[in-house]
Amino acid sequence: MSAPSPSAAYPADMQQLAPDFWNIRGPHRIGGVLDVGTHMSVVRRRNGRFVVVDGCPLADAQREALLALTGKGALVEAVVHVHPFHTLHVEDTQRLFPAATLYGTARHRRQAPALPWAGEPVEAWGEDHPLADLFDLSVPGGVDFVCPDERVHVASVLVRARGSGIVHVDDTLNVLAAPGALRRLLPQSALRMHPMLGRALRPQAGAADAYAAWARALAGRWADTHVVCAAHSAVRKLPEGGFAREIEAALGKVSRTLDRHRARYG
Repeated sequence: MSAPSPSAAYPADMQQLAPDFWNIRGPHRIGGVLDVGTHMSVVRRRNGRFVVVDGCPLADAQREALLALTGKGALVEAVVHVHPFHTLHVEDTQRLFPAATLYGTARHRRQAPALPWAGEPVEAWGEDHPLADLFDLSVPGGVDFVCPDERVHVASVLVRARGSGIVHVDDTLNVLAAPGALRRLLPQSALRMHPMLGRALRPQAGAADAYAAWARALAGRWADTHVVCAAHSAVRKLPEGGFAREIEAALGKVSRTLDRHRARYG
């Protein structure tokens, strides 16, 4: 079985962003009304097989195109879920790719203990992790990965595809975009930190500094990133140097949040 050529046509909300990287957008409604969006990404290895990152609701045309791309799913080697609170579509994705090796966070395992989880939780992976040939990973510092208040979804494992330099991120970084037809008229935002950052910072001295240090290190280490796929709510295409500039600017916008934390905890 072989994958279709990069020139193949894909349905709406399934973008081929590089020869080996696809991003699929799906709806996620808050209170059943406000659609903030969610997503999954598909990355092709050099051997022609695939790794799927996260899961999202798929329209019929998206599902058919994804199955056609991946040899009816048989070419998917692994599925990795990287946000502890993105759990709604884990089982549906597993049914779509039942033979793939399944990775997830500790919370995914607690939420779906019957699934065949492999290896260590993703947030505990080191540099020699099972997908190290394909992805660089980053976990934000200074924040609880799973907050005691489960309404706070700040932390996730950020994923950068080494071949294309494209970043897949859930919640930790956001790109605000207008819904529906308004998206064509109104500009999307630059990269932003999660609005609940203040509630995710650990209640201890140094947490604000640890978060800022993580963000600055990310800006430097992934500086040549030219595309960021953000679950909420768009794909952001960046000029040269844009990733570092926008991360630094986003950090500046949360400076008061970090300062308040320092004033309280030291």
